[in-house]
Amino acid sequence: MRLYIAGPLFSDAERSWLDALAAQLRTEGFDCFVPHEHFTELADVTLEQVYQVDTEGLRSANALVAWLDGPMVDDGTACEIGMFAELVRNGGEHYSGIVAIATDLRLERRRQQSVVGAGMNLFVAGAIESCGKIVHGVDEIAAALREL
Repeated sequence: MRLYIAGPLFSDAERSWLDALAAQLRTEGFDCFVPHEHFTELADVTLEQVYQVDTEGLRSANALVAWLDGPMVDDGTACEIGMFAELVRNGGEHYSGIVAIATDLRLERRRQQSVVGAGMNLFVAGAIESCGKIVHGVDEIAAALREL
């Protein structure tokens, strides 16, 4: 199964977290498309390059894994979630669905308090839930992907 790994990639810490996630998923037998791996120098990329490479990555993937942590879901990640949800809805059997991961304690506390959407934008949460699920630990991702 080919995965598109979505998440913020603007700091070394964010890219390192996504790299570690992709490495773990690769050991589980998944083929991972990680957007920043396709650009040698992130500071020099154009919006046209990012849109082309990432859209091709989304279209070639069977499933999306989206990292949701932070005070708000990263806007690029939210866009990727929306685009992939539509691919699942219209793309036939090639597209399996979305597994999103939220390890942020702020989201976990809101979820435990039964806050609708757990503090997440309801449209983004709805796009995820329309064709997948939200998990709260890295160790849950592979099992959730196999259930799609």
